[in-house]
Amino acid sequence: MSPLTRRELLRRCSLGFGGIALSGLLSSPAFGAESSGKRPLKAKAKNIIFCYMSGGVSHVDSFDPKPALARLQGKPMPVPVQKTMFNNNGNIFGSPWQAKRYGQSGLEMTNLFPHIASCADDLTIVRSMTSKVSEHAQGNYFFHTGFPFMGHPSAGAWMNYGLGTENQNLPGFVVLQSGGAVTPHGGVGLFSNGYLPGQHQASIIKADGKVALANIKPGEGDADQKRRLGFIGEMDKAFAESSREPQVEAAIRNYETAYRMQAAVPEVCDISGESEATKQMYGIDSPDPLMASYARQALLARRLVEKGVRFVELSCLTSNIGAGGAANPWDQHGAIEKGHGAMAHQVDQPIAALLKDLKQRGLLDSTIIIFSGEFGRTPFSQGSDGRDHNPYGFSLWVAGGGFKSGTAFGATDELGYYAVDKPLTVYDFWATILNQLGIDHEKLTYRFGGRDFRLTDVHGSVVKEIIA
Repeated sequence: MSPLTRRELLRRCSLGFGGIALSGLLSSPAFGAESSGKRPLKAKAKNIIFCYMSGGVSHVDSFDPKPALARLQGKPMPVPVQKTMFNNNGNIFGSPWQAKRYGQSGLEMTNLFPHIASCADDLTIVRSMTSKVSEHAQGNYFFHTGFPFMGHPSAGAWMNYGLGTENQNLPGFVVLQSGGAVTPHGGVGLFSNGYLPGQHQASIIKADGKVALANIKPGEGDADQKRRLGFIGEMDKAFAESSREPQVEAAIRNYETAYRMQAAVPEVCDISGESEATKQMYGIDSPDPLMASYARQALLARRLVEKGVRFVELSCLTSNIGAGGAANPWDQHGAIEKGHGAMAHQVDQPIAALLKDLKQRGLLDSTIIIFSGEFGRTPFSQGSDGRDHNPYGFSLWVAGGGFKSGTAFGATDELGYYAVDKPLTVYDFWATILNQLGIDHEKLTYRFGGRDFRLTDVHGSVVKEIIA
């Protein structure tokens, strides 16, 4: 008799997610991991913190400074210009921020993010990212799922599916919001499990809310809840065993996790035990309410990683400048100096504090921080003082998790318009992230509709040059 696979065991013991026997069998650190291709490689990291800059950060004003823009200020673009969102294209537009080299590594960036710049020796900057799309919703889906439309699992769902969670009392994929932060254009499908079992979708936690998660406060006593869950379980058992539907198993699993989250979520969201020095480092006491709000997300991200949550995504708040609305706060089609300045002030200190905090606690080696938007911005102006979308070449950075720190990879042309040296795709990027988690991106698959799907679709190569 051939041995049972993990998946078959789960199918035969559907209700056992809450049972002592199966809980004992699945009490390993990778509880709930379902992919047969998980961890074929040596893992250098186990957690992800994704600082998503929805709307599109201007790379030429931040991590890919271009002296030629100042030299050619006001002149027409010397290369063909692609269609933009509004086709209100001006001439070459020099950066309002000053570039210099930072750290012992001498990484060049502008002073838009001075706190992050102080961590230059921990950063790996990729200056040759590209995207297939130049519209927000499609760009958000493409970066999160590898496809420019809804229906596919988010990266966090894929990683939770492949590796499981290290904490049975918390979801493996969490999206943090605070203040007026909302979901980026495209909606909550950006955080969906898609066709993966339902327990892998994100839980959205309000970092500063009186109630951090909807319906987390029990409306009845513990004994009554247990009786109710027991009844639901008995009703589900026969159907689950006969149908062997993954979504039924996922529902049972979600009941169990939701019950345990009632105590775990309020506990992890309570930062009263953090030192005043730590809170000040993050900026929680900042007079800027947007920074204070984002700082709480950053601190909570560290606490969630400490608790074993696999993937945490942070959400920016809007400054309402230059067309940057709630869903796309970095989208400065106008007033980029004022708008990007306000947005950078919001996230700079909290993210730098997160980097330093993880490092001093010995967690940065096992955690990957990702900083990126869905695309970059044009080297020429939109109108008089904004920039339009640029998917043809932009920058992101990663830190920790076995990456080669204090380095820059790839390049755009002298104006920062097109990626010309070692251009990368989203598929390459996620293939490399998965590699650091010990996963072969070609083997992390899920059968749906007669096809094996994966986060990197049928593309992607691991970028070995940025791995330490």
